[in-house]
Amino acid sequence: MPPRLHVLSRTRSLGTVVIVAAGLMVSCSEPAAVGGGAAAPVVDAARPLTCLDSALAHYADSGQGWTGGDSTWSAALSDGREVFAFSDTFLPPVTAPTRPSEAVFVHNSLVVRERDGRLSTLVGGSQDKPEAWLAPPDPSHWYWLGAVTVGDGALQVPVGEWRSVGPGAFDIEFVGSTLVRVAEHDLRQPVSMTPLPRTKAIQWGQWVQWEAPWTYVYGVETEGDDKHLHVARVAGTDLRQPLSFWTGTRWSDSEAESARVVDGVNSEVSVHRVSAGRYLLVTMAGDGLSDRMIGRYASTPTGPFGPATTLYITPETGASGSYRDPDIYTYNAHVHPEFSTATTLVISYNVNSFDTATDGDLYRDTGIYRPRFLTVTLSDSSAVASETATQPACL
Repeated sequence: MPPRLHVLSRTRSLGTVVIVAAGLMVSCSEPAAVGGGAAAPVVDAARPLTCLDSALAHYADSGQGWTGGDSTWSAALSDGREVFAFSDTFLPPVTAPTRPSEAVFVHNSLVVRERDGRLSTLVGGSQDKPEAWLAPPDPSHWYWLGAVTVGDGALQVPVGEWRSVGPGAFDIEFVGSTLVRVAEHDLRQPVSMTPLPRTKAIQWGQWVQWEAPWTYVYGVETEGDDKHLHVARVAGTDLRQPLSFWTGTRWSDSEAESARVVDGVNSEVSVHRVSAGRYLLVTMAGDGLSDRMIGRYASTPTGPFGPATTLYITPETGASGSYRDPDIYTYNAHVHPEFSTATTLVISYNVNSFDTATDGDLYRDTGIYRPRFLTVTLSDSSAVASETATQPACL
């Protein structure tokens, strides 16, 4: 492992902010039946969570650490801090609203939010030569981070290992998944790395859901342009233990028997327990890139999942979007459970551009390559009112 660097910076405390913000209203279908006969929750509205967007933008424009990235997983640490885990990441220098061509780019990073709202960035390498927070042994490969969770006394980070197989930005190949465990008191270096099953080229850890006495681990299988969701589980919260795989009818110890439970998902998803017997799958529509965020509902963590309901239309996408740029696209929507309640979900998605040249979109406008957060409000009579967020979305 390379030496680790804690790149520390501070933001002003932004104060407690009400999370209802003006923005786009939801576009949704008629309530759809869920597998098993349960009615789908009704979506009342979806609005940008501008306080969280602004907090990250303020920090990024300061040039003290993270200046943009994607994935945007998050987890609440036991001491009240919050970790945001990003995959591809821009670091300084930055000259907001532009990014100079010499801006550092690494494949993953962590941003830690203190209880008072201060932010800091964790990467690897040295002060003079920053590198990814975590890198595989083969220097030609890289890690993209999966859904971070706190369990069994550690921050657990599933990572997918990738390599380039051609000159294009999408000429890449999945190598396999690994579970990384990091001590909560020292997030700079892993304490263990455990390979996850690799017989079916499933990227495990694209969502993790605790549902006592099990932890469900979701994986995405890519076959050409098609992506399929799989489900595994482990007893307890220690993800190093052997996984069992859902075959469609039973649990098996063999990954080879793992069944595709949903087709047409993105590389990153969430399957969030909204209330007792209600699980909401959030993804972008289709296997590829889309401006339509959808939800599908099931009565068990393994499905079956009912018809799709549109939760939100991302305003940035394409020539008709807010950037008026056909190269802009949105992707990888998922819920942040620690900020969410039974009726109000905090969801993030990523914004990017096909124009990645050093004189292109991502350098001309630092605001593009940053996550967007929104709240989706559900009207569901079966929701459990006592289920509340464990972390404030905005400080």
